Amino acid sequence: MSDKLFKTYPTLGCCGLDCGLCPRYYSGGSSRCPGCAGPDFFNKHPSCSYITCCVKKKGLEVCAQCDEFACSKFASWLDRLMIEDSFVTHQKIKPNLYFIKEQGLDKFLKQQRKRIKLLERMLNDFDDGRSKSFYCIATTLLPVTELKALLGEAERKIKVEKVKADDTKPKAKILRESLSSFAAKGGVELKLRHRHRQ
Repeated sequence: MSDKLFKTYPTLGCCGLDCGLCPRYYSGGSSRCPGCAGPDFFNKHPSCSYITCCVKKKGLEVCAQCDEFACSKFASWLDRLMIEDSFVTHQKIKPNLYFIKEQGLDKFLKQQRKRIKLLERMLNDFDDGRSKSFYCIATTLLPVTELKALLGEAERKIKVEKVKADDTKPKAKILRESLSSFAAKGGVELKLRHRHRQ
């Protein structure tokens, strides 16, 4: 597959997914996803009709840049996704796309880069080997300013409790509790939900 078909920003799915906040983007080895239409994407993933239309046919980064957004196919998929999908992070697809449509790609990517940096801090300093997905969900769904504050709060608590720098289990526990407590107050779900059954 030619490089000219690769997106400039694979951390953002053309459908609005936050690929740069996904656990598979931070996986090692052959299971790692390179993001939306990133290097070697087309050899690892089945074809995606949104990539075919948005990236290959129209040369866009994201569907929100299209004059036809939201087309009937996309609109019906979004509505179905909100009801049926078990991945809570997918609830950000619609707001992501409308933010880009109204305020532009650059502004959205600037915000997303902040989220990615915060996630990388969590993975580097607080990952106990079991918290990656949780941190990815939290950085996708919670406000950037609060994420930054909660990280700072966790770091201060770790110093007060004299937790060793390489003791990741209690560090992860402290951060997870802070994130969970804040999310619960705002009614934000930081775990996979059961699929809707009809």
